[in-house]
Amino acid sequence: MLRLPGVATDLIEIDPKNPAESAIDRAVDAIQRGQVIAVPTESLYTLMGDPMNLQAVTQVFQAKGRESVRSLPLLVADTLMVEDLARELSKRFYVLARKFWPGPLSIILPASSKVPLKVTGNTGRLAVRQSAAVIAQQIVTRMNQPVIATSANISGQPTLTSGIEVFATLDGRVDLVLDGGVCSGAGSSTVDITEPYWRMIREGAIPEKEIAESLKGL
Repeated sequence: MLRLPGVATDLIEIDPKNPAESAIDRAVDAIQRGQVIAVPTESLYTLMGDPMNLQAVTQVFQAKGRESVRSLPLLVADTLMVEDLARELSKRFYVLARKFWPGPLSIILPASSKVPLKVTGNTGRLAVRQSAAVIAQQIVTRMNQPVIATSANISGQPTLTSGIEVFATLDGRVDLVLDGGVCSGAGSSTVDITEPYWRMIREGAIPEKEIAESLKGL
């Protein structure tokens, strides 16, 4: 197992529906100190880190074995937070966000200059989502800023559905795992609205048909 220099992974049990304040405090403190953590969401376990801290961004890429040309999705607290992250926001964005957020829809937007180019995988584009999961909501709200949110697994390998699996796989690669037991789901759908014609990148919990109906005429 590859271990990153200086990384000792801690494991904390947490109730995903009623998380202890002390566990949220620990998670927020870790992210603020530039560390990378894994938490359960409504569909799978997610790696979280500070997208504005390039050391944390690098650790996420290394932990996953992810190619640096691939962007890192971000979780946001609301649409207002997205306004600082996007170069421009179209009517399509607001229609989708109003209907599907908080929920399993990631929306790809043109990134603003405030977002480190490394986070976008040097593409200048960014996927954002507002999660419906209590733990994720509380962390992002407490941070008062977006956080990296990418699947907690090794790139190219199956997603992990329990905290113990995440700990066993990423021990020595991340700093903290919040173990909320088993969580599984279809994962989020991803839609790209940066071009004149929108594109479904990944069909997950929200079918393409629902996206098409929502964006009809836009």
